[in-house]
Parts: sequence; structure tokens; C-alpha cells
Amino acid sequence: MTKELHDVLIFAWSAECVQVKGEEMVRCSNCDETHVLIYSCNGKLYEQWTTAPDKISKSSLVRELGNHDIVQIACGDHHSMALTAGGHLFTWGRNTHGQLGVRSQDPLISQPQLVKGLQGIPLAQIAAGGAHSVVVSLSGAVYSWGKNNFGQLGLGHTEDRDCPSYVEALEHWKAVFISCGADHTAVLSKDGLLYTFGAGGAGQLGHNSTRNELTPRVVAELWGARVSQVACGRQHTLVYVPSLDEVYSFGSYQGQLESERKANQLIPLPINSPEDNGKFCQENTSQNVIKTTAEGKESIIGLLFKKRNSYPLNGIATLKRKEVNAWISNSSSQHWEPVKKIIRLVFSSEACINGSFLDKRGKHFRTSKEISGVDMANVLCFYKKISKNAEVYKEVQKEINDLLPSLSSSPVSPENFRVYLILPFLLQQKNSSSYSTLKLLAEAILRLQKKDLQTLECLWSNLETDHFKNLVVIFKRVSLNSLIQPLMCNFSVEYPQKIEALQILQILYQVNSRAGFRLQDNHFYIPEMKEIVRDFLIMGIPLTVLIKYPCIFDMQLKLAIHVLECNRLSSYFNIYPGLSNIFKKQWIFPVRRECLLHDIWNHLRNATNSQFTHLLQVLFEGEEGKGDGLRRELFTVAAKALCDPQSGVFRHFPSGLVWFPRQASGHGDTFLLAGTLLGMAVYNHCQTPFPFPRALFKKMRDVEPTLEDLEELIPAVGRNLKNILKEESEHKLESLQMTFVQMEEGGSVVELKKNGANILVTKHNRKEFVDLYVNYVLNESVQKPFEDFMRGFSRGCPAESWKMFLPVELSIFLLGHTNYDWHLLKKNVKYVHYKESHQTIMNFWSVFHKLPEEKKKKFLAFISGSDRIIPCGLEYFVFFIEDPLCENPDDSYPSARTCNYTLFLPKYSSKEILEEKLLFAIEYNEGFGLW
Repeated sequence: MTKELHDVLIFAWSAECVQVKGEEMVRCSNCDETHVLIYSCNGKLYEQWTTAPDKISKSSLVRELGNHDIVQIACGDHHSMALTAGGHLFTWGRNTHGQLGVRSQDPLISQPQLVKGLQGIPLAQIAAGGAHSVVVSLSGAVYSWGKNNFGQLGLGHTEDRDCPSYVEALEHWKAVFISCGADHTAVLSKDGLLYTFGAGGAGQLGHNSTRNELTPRVVAELWGARVSQVACGRQHTLVYVPSLDEVYSFGSYQGQLESERKANQLIPLPINSPEDNGKFCQENTSQNVIKTTAEGKESIIGLLFKKRNSYPLNGIATLKRKEVNAWISNSSSQHWEPVKKIIRLVFSSEACINGSFLDKRGKHFRTSKEISGVDMANVLCFYKKISKNAEVYKEVQKEINDLLPSLSSSPVSPENFRVYLILPFLLQQKNSSSYSTLKLLAEAILRLQKKDLQTLECLWSNLETDHFKNLVVIFKRVSLNSLIQPLMCNFSVEYPQKIEALQILQILYQVNSRAGFRLQDNHFYIPEMKEIVRDFLIMGIPLTVLIKYPCIFDMQLKLAIHVLECNRLSSYFNIYPGLSNIFKKQWIFPVRRECLLHDIWNHLRNATNSQFTHLLQVLFEGEEGKGDGLRRELFTVAAKALCDPQSGVFRHFPSGLVWFPRQASGHGDTFLLAGTLLGMAVYNHCQTPFPFPRALFKKMRDVEPTLEDLEELIPAVGRNLKNILKEESEHKLESLQMTFVQMEEGGSVVELKKNGANILVTKHNRKEFVDLYVNYVLNESVQKPFEDFMRGFSRGCPAESWKMFLPVELSIFLLGHTNYDWHLLKKNVKYVHYKESHQTIMNFWSVFHKLPEEKKKKFLAFISGSDRIIPCGLEYFVFFIEDPLCENPDDSYPSARTCNYTLFLPKYSSKEILEEKLLFAIEYNEGFGLW
């Protein structure tokens, strides 16, 4: 090899990171070899500094890294980098430009420091420039920091950075290799494209220019050549194209060779081209030039690329399939210690776990806030293998258990989130130790910042349905364990007020809801909750502990808990020696039918907050009876009065639904009182026939209404907005001349965004227009009346248990439902002075089943005060048919006592008379009982 070629070889690679071989000494230095790192065959790392030519300093041991297995090293001009097998990056040396990446202002840090900004990211390679540092992850994410005066960090500006910064411009380019010059950087993509950025004054970027580049730019001259290797010198770059078996160079070599170049090389040229002859040999014969150049190219390929820096480099510890199979098949004691060492190395490191289950089909190179890059099938396969060996499984679990408290609450990369997807599936064994570790995992997840938790939720939502279902099952098990374990301690421990596993389960439910309910609600129910609620009551534990996690209850149990919670608030206890009595606090509520709303409003305006905790006892003046039926009747009549168009309280739509008015200033406290009335109905377990759209119930539960909700309220407008979203013709859309405004009643115009009247709706912005329109109608325009309504609702229903109900459940609870099962109604009847076999009873059911559906609904209102079915079906609605024992049955009409759901049915002489009298009763009593 010629001296010139040797100089190029040393100069091109001396500042690069090199792979660490277990059986040989590895040497890494800066460009002028004044700073040298030496990794010896015994695993020790040494450092040398030279202050003057021909004066080599004594090697000093880097003691702080003595317990770490180093896999990669790199030297800048005055700083060092070392990557460990456990995925930790350490830096030390000069820090005048932040090139150590440790967020420190100290100009010199002599001892290795952990780069915490890269915690958990599985690194593939590290590289050091003159005073900047660059790393690339296993999934192609590039991070840079340090000096940036020429844009060598690729961040689009020239400001220095003292901590790792993500190079967003390379996000989609699958980087696999990096190299740094003094002030420039080169990045190689998986597809063989070369990107350069930073100082370009000597042509070292290869863009046929001497301009600096602040963001990565592809080297166009090499487009399609599929570069496999790149190496940067101080002011030049070398690349290797295997398909052509050529080494290309560009940049400046002045001062490095005996035969100095007269001009910089601005584009990549092969080293054996006529333009490059002067780099490697003096002017000789043509034959000698070719011979020398060929020898030089072969030396570069063999000594430089293939032997010293072929990639992938030695990397961090990750799981290998053959290793895992060996763990399981060979459990002899002599092999156990090496196995434990590998397990400890991988599972004590967040980075190693994140790098161990990559989707090798290339998906992991697309890792983002939506794509995890994890091969979940590989995770499950690993779990199945280790679960067959108790010793291996126990060791893996132990290391995970020790790792979890150290997980960062603010991950820096989407690659950090893989650990939260992987670990639950490795801990799914049904035993107490796994449950304990899963609880720690739940705590770690809940420590995440809000924005980071949202990223994890997005990744959960993109799991395959089977994997998501499995995740739910795992957290259901640990949630049940978390609920039962304190109960088993009886009164020896205080029951926890926060159960992390249940919080995760509730979050998973919300993720499932936003994803369109891939799993039905019953997948989240915990069947044992009925017994647990009973134990809570026996032990005097407040049910408020459970109310925060509604996803684990079915509707029936939610209703039961709500009733119990309301009863708790409406009760007081008198304790006597040997005797405990429970008394219900009641609010006597007298009203007159002829001025019902007036009386209700007066009661509500004059009430104290404590009165709303009492159960309502309604009395209609001049009428007999009391009980649940009269409460239902009060709310039913009041709702109808409020929703009467003549009342002017709500806006009415052709859909038959009502909504808040846009301008509510003239309504005083009407909506506060209306909300209070609705809250009282919930607290007193009564239905109210308010024709509200589902948008109201979503807003009550802090769920954002959608276009579909607007379409339910105003079908014509909803359909038009959907057509706008579907329109394919840009010309047709623009011809409508729509702008970002909303026309109000009376001709006033409201801009949906600033300067909206001058912004035309196009295909580009139509989604924004529709979203703003929906938000205005259902949120912004009714903000004041809705806020008043909710303040009243919270006053009227002091029990927090109503928040357990989902929007659709809250709608059913308040309005009842219309899934009528009339045969179940018959099944639930109890008879007084009658037997089921009596002819009158047989005639009644024969007549009833022949009635049209609307007449059956009126009969339901006749005996109960509402034409809606109470939640959970008619099995909870038991009504009575009683013989009034009148002397002349044919002269009497059927009557009802709504307060206790009783139908008084005389013994008519014929079916025809019964039918005539029954129809008259339910038609002309306006759906309400006579008593």
C-alpha cells in the first residue's frame, strides 16, 4: 500500500466508532490522533492524550466503566463516547458546545456521564465529529447534539444543543449508518441512499456546491447506486457502492497527502477515475496509475469497510432465538450462570427490551406514535417458551420487577413505549408474583406525562384485536387481585383509595370506546364484583372507591350501586345500646297540578343544599297516595311542561328533539333549575321524558359530540355536511361559495374562525369547517345555558355515582328505553283477590296483547306514570292487578294507583265490556292513573 493511500485510510476513519472485538485490541482516535481510546482484549477501556507531536501520553484506565461491557467507542476532537451492551451511552471530555449531551454547562467533564436523554432507546451505532455527536437507533431514528455552527446536527438551524435532539428530517428514511467529519455528517439509509449535511465549504457534502446544508440532503450523484458504506474525514467523504465495486470520494484532502490537490472535489467520483489520480499516486505511466489505484481501492474495501467497520456493528444485548431455545432445553447448573447473566443484561435494561422484539418485516423502521414496531407474535412466542421453565421465568420476572421503578415518566422517543406493550404479555402467569409486578407496571404507566400516556393509548388502539383483548384480560386479572387482596386482610389494613390496575383497565376501556368499540362492554366486566360490593358493604368500605372504575360493572350493578350510594346519603343512624336503626331523610314536596312548574321552581329556589340529599316525597294537593309512582309522575309532567313549545325554554327541531337556545340571557335561572330537576330525577331513580339528543349525555360525561350527533338533532344539516365531506369535485365544492361562517336565526352571521367570512371552503379545509360547525352548534353557541344546566344537575344529584354511567347508559337511566317485552310484563304481575286462571285475568291479557303498540305504551304510562321502561328491563318493574270488589263491575272503569303500580280491574261480565272500559281509561286519563 502506498503512503498516500495509508494516509487516506487513517484520515477517513480515525474519528469513527469501531466495533469491539472480544479477542483483539480496538483503537479509536480523532483525526490528528491527539485523542485515542483503546479497548483491550481483557475488556478494559484506556484513554490517551497527546499534547505535542511525537509525545504520546501514558494510557490511563477509564475506571468508571470497568463494570460495563463496552460494545462501541467513538472519539471526537476532545470528547469520548462509549456504548454498553446494556444499552447505556456514556460520554466525557470537553463540553464547550454541549457535545456530551448531558445538559451541563461545564466546559470539561473528566468522568463518564450517562446520556439520560437517550434512556430506553435501543441504539444501533454511535459517532463523534469534531465537537458534535450523532447516534442512530435500531429502528432508524437519528439523534444529534453538540456544535452546530454549520448545521452539522441536521436540525434546520445553527444553534448548539446540549442534549440529544431528534432529527425530524430523517424520520421516514430508515437510517442504518452514520459517520461524522469535523463539521459535517453523513447518514446512510436502508435503501442505500446517502444524506449529508453540515459544512460544505470543501465539497465534502457531494452536492456540487460549497454551500452549508442545515438539513439532510440526498447526494443526487449517487441516486440509485445503493451505497453500502460511508466514512467521513475532517473535510472529505468516502463511500462504497458494491454493485459497481467502486469507492467514491468527494471533498478536500489538502494537507493530508504528499501530493496536495489544487481544487476541492464537489461531486462523488471513483478513486480510479482520471480526476482522482493525484490522490493516490504521483504522475507515473498510465499502467502504473491503474495498478496503484486498483491496489488502493482493494485496500480500502478490505481493510477499511469489510474488516474495520462493516455494519451492523457490535450492538446492545438483545434476545436471540437460538439463545432462548438453549435456555429452555438446557437447565443444567453449569449453564445456568451464563443464562442468568444474559437475562440480567437484557431485562434490566429498558433499551435492550425495546430492541428485542422488533418486527423484522421492516415495520419497525416505521415506528411512530401510531406504530410500535413490535412483533407481538414474537413476544407471545417468547412468553410460551419461558413459561415452560419456572427458573427462567422467575429470573426474567425478577429483573423486570427491579427495572420498573426506574422507567422514565417522560419518554423521548416512540421507541421508548415498546416496553409498555411487551411487558404485560411476559407477566401474564396467574400467580401472586406476576400480579405484584403488573401492579408496578401499572404505576409506571400512570407516571407518564399526559401527552406520553396519550401516545401509549394510541399504540394500544392500534394493537390487533386479539392482542388488545388479551391485554384487557391481563389487567382484569390483576385488578381482581388488587380488589380482593385488601379484603382478605379484613380490618388489618386500610383499603387503598387508588387502585392502579383498575385505572389502567378504565383507560383501556376508553381506548376501546374511541376505537369504535372493537370489544363489547362485557369484556371489561369483572363477574366477581357483585360479591365484592357485598363485602364492601359488610366491612363498611365506601363504594366511592369503586365508582371511579365504571367499566368493570354491568348496567344492573351500576344501578344497584347508584341506589345504594343515594340511600347512604339520604340516611342517618341512631345508635342505641344494642340497637341500630336506619332512618330515611325525606323532602316533603307538595305541588299543585294546575301550577306545577311554578311550585317546583319555588321549592328549588328556596331549598338548602342539604335538602337535595333527602329522598323526594311528592304530594299532589287534593289527591291521595304517595310513593315512587308519584315521584315518577312529577318528573314526567314537569318534563313535558318544560318541553312544550309554548314554554319557549328549549329550541325544537323537526327531529322531535330539543336543544338549548343560542341566546339564554333572558331565561334567568331557568336552565339552572331545569338541570337541578334532572339531577333530582337521577338521585331519586326516576325517568324523565325529556326529548334530548345523545349529544347532551355525551357532554354531561365529557365526551366530545360528533357529526353523527348533530345529524340526529338536525338531520338535514347533518346530511349536507356529510355530503360536503364526500364531494370529489373541487370545482363543485368551490362553486357553492361557502365560507367559514354560521348563519343565525334572524340573519346574523357568526364566523367559525378568525376572518372566516373571507375563507372559502375547499377540499383541503372542509374537514376543519365541518368540525368547527359541529363544535359551534353543539358546544360553543350553547356554552352558557349548558354550564348553568350542569351546575344545577350537580346540585340536584349530590351522589357522584351517576358518573359511573356511560352516555348511552345515562340516556337510558334518565329517559328509560323502548325495548318493550310485553310477555315479560305479564310474567312480573302479582294478583290481589285474583288468581292467574280467573276468567277476567285471561280476558285482560287476551285484550291487552291485541292492542296496537301505541295503546300498550299508554297502558304502561297509565299504571306507572311513564311510557318508558325502567333500566335493565321489566324484571325490576313489578305491578299489581287487584280486584276492587265493587258491587256493579260493569258500571266501573279500570283505575290505577301510580304510586305503587296497581291496576284496579273489576270483574266484568264479558271480554267486550272489559275492552271498552280499558280503552276508555287509558285514552281519557292522559296516560296517568286516576289516584
